[in-house]
Amino acid sequence: MHVLILGGTTEARRLAELLHGTPGLKLTNSLAGRVASPRLPPGETRVGGFGGVGGLTAWLREHGVDAVVDATHPFATTIGFHAARATAATHLPLLALRRPGWVPVKGDRWHEVGSLDEAARELPALGRRVFLTTGRMGLAAFADLDDLWFLVRSVDAPEPPHPLRMEVLLDRGPFTLDGERELLRRHRIDVVVTKDSGGAATAPKLTAAREAGLPVVVVRRPPVPEGVPVVTDPEQAARWVRDRRGQAPLPGR
Repeated sequence: MHVLILGGTTEARRLAELLHGTPGLKLTNSLAGRVASPRLPPGETRVGGFGGVGGLTAWLREHGVDAVVDATHPFATTIGFHAARATAATHLPLLALRRPGWVPVKGDRWHEVGSLDEAARELPALGRRVFLTTGRMGLAAFADLDDLWFLVRSVDAPEPPHPLRMEVLLDRGPFTLDGERELLRRHRIDVVVTKDSGGAATAPKLTAAREAGLPVVVVRRPPVPEGVPVVTDPEQAARWVRDRRGQAPLPGR
């Protein structure tokens, strides 16, 4: 059985680890290639796009794929919808693996928005020194906010267009609460912007912002394509793959 894992996330790597070496199971991990030095999962790995829905559909047929797990980032909407259309065209089962989103708790000052453009419109009324943790791909939305100063954290260096007054911090999670507290203090941050990526690796910034009484602009995550089943942890996804083969659950499960 050939399973394609659309990955690039911690959950995708964990799923590959759970399934790697299973007799009769071939794994191919697909990475978008947006990170210069990705953490490679076990199994075969391909890097780069498929060329749209048509390219992905042809790839699934050419390589004899039997099932697809979309374990991409919650905001990687394009590949998610391409996977839904390509698997429908090839009559293959598709599962979405999505880490749970964050939930506000008492003391949080969240401003939930639907897009990066909406986040940019909110910012001038909330602060002047912005900790921007939305990744390097969407900085154009903030490029015209010349009156604000941005601390941008990303894995790789961003390219223009981006804010004029900006300091870049190249780093990769997981991050600690003490580290996030110190970062907010050292850079005199008065507002935080983030996407609802979920998970524990980058959540400490939310706790640090709550403790400091800072507003946080949270971009809501987009929906999974209609009709695609969703699980929230790699163990559930691994069981789904095994069910497709009619095998017993993974050892210890």
